[in-house]
Amino acid sequence: MNGKAEDLEPLSGFKLILAGAVLALTNFMVVLDTTIANVSVPHIGGSLGISASQGTWIITSYAVAEAVCVPLTGWLAGRFGTVRTFTYGVIGFGIFSVLCGMSSTLGMLVACRIGQGLCGGPLMPLSQTLLMRIFPPNQRAQAMGIWAMTTVVAPILGPILGGTISDSWSWHWIFFINIPVAALCVFGSIRLVSRAETPTAMLRVDKVGLMLMLLWIGALQVMLDLGREHDWFNDGTIIWLAVIAVVGLLVFLAWELTEDQPIVDLRVFRHRGFTVAVISLSFAFATFFSSAVIIPQWLQTSMGYTATYAGYATAFTGVAAVIMSPIVAKLSTKVDPRALVCFGILWLGMASLLRVGWNSQADFWSLALPQMLQGFGMPFFFIPLTTLALGAVEPHETASAAGLMSFLRTMAGAIGTSISTTMWDNSARVARSEMAARLNEQSATQALTAQGFSIDQIRGVIVNLVEKEAFAVATTHIFMLSAVIFGFSAMIIWLTPRPRRAVGPGAAH
Repeated sequence: MNGKAEDLEPLSGFKLILAGAVLALTNFMVVLDTTIANVSVPHIGGSLGISASQGTWIITSYAVAEAVCVPLTGWLAGRFGTVRTFTYGVIGFGIFSVLCGMSSTLGMLVACRIGQGLCGGPLMPLSQTLLMRIFPPNQRAQAMGIWAMTTVVAPILGPILGGTISDSWSWHWIFFINIPVAALCVFGSIRLVSRAETPTAMLRVDKVGLMLMLLWIGALQVMLDLGREHDWFNDGTIIWLAVIAVVGLLVFLAWELTEDQPIVDLRVFRHRGFTVAVISLSFAFATFFSSAVIIPQWLQTSMGYTATYAGYATAFTGVAAVIMSPIVAKLSTKVDPRALVCFGILWLGMASLLRVGWNSQADFWSLALPQMLQGFGMPFFFIPLTTLALGAVEPHETASAAGLMSFLRTMAGAIGTSISTTMWDNSARVARSEMAARLNEQSATQALTAQGFSIDQIRGVIVNLVEKEAFAVATTHIFMLSAVIFGFSAMIIWLTPRPRRAVGPGAAH
């Protein structure tokens, strides 16, 4: 695994196809784990005895760990070699998947999900790098197309697989299924991809910047996850976490802007096009990802859906995205990307407004249709936004800008999920109190007594009804706010200039 790719015979024929399949499968496995747990949170919560809001830690911990590790990818590959880093990353991902499946407490599961994220973070960009190295120039476009399909298809299958496995077997198997895949990918990388190893060097890493980044991100995420249960800023622990997050962020910014080799190159924010595009991306993706977490929980906890059917309902988003992706890719070369992004985000806002009409009596297709419609707008949002952001920076800054985009997008998803689930739960509490105050309990009791219900049964029916309606109201409130945020994200994109240059294939990662 130490030789340089250019010193060895390039792969060809069936071996090349197998090597490409190994890399694409690895990427598929890592991306799949970002959504496979979304519909399994109620199962995990019931098994471990935790609340739904605590269950979201399983999702956010993976996303944050993955985001933190992305900026280190370049240093890891340069210090230890691209193939070696890739191989050990897959091994670590497989080991932590085993430990996730064996977890018996929330603390253990969250810790192992963090391990999964740290190992999986570099695998997505490294798999793309290795594909570009093993395929000849005339076949790279096709290879990247296959790789991109795994990135799009994995989030579709994640909820479906997660729901089916949780209902049919056990939630533990949503992690155990990674074991044979990881083993196959490790074997394939050693036997087929090792010739694409890159030279190594004793590279310096920005240790102070790394520690500061871990400090403020960790404090911020813990504050967001624990805030609701600790009554936010009425609790001393939350106040201290907030102070650490703010001070840590300020020191981190000051350090990175003056460091010669920063772990995160913040200087790319001097380009207005990149800055505005990333702000739009962060707000829109945070809102989109939050809905992908809240909807399955609502369907299962309030609407009586199994995890399997909740997965089917949410997966329609990805189906439409797959259909539209090649069309949008062609349009991106002919139409102002700002217009495409604005249309795409406004379309997502329109899908959110459709959800505002949801109620506790909605049938499957009333719930699935907005998901499908949302999928049509997603490629208009993601693909041209990458062109806008990376086309605004200098060519030698593309890698740094792409890494920063990936980092901020993933962090936005995690932070947005924490904030939105807290708002969702708080809104349900308010709605529950208002309904209880207005409920004519005497009339309800008389009506149910006439039907033969006992007093205990009547209380149970009323409590369940109020709870169900309260979460339905809270869900519509969240989507009304989502539509507003999407509208803001769509409008600010016009503050960006048209991209100065074309962005090469695969630059986004």
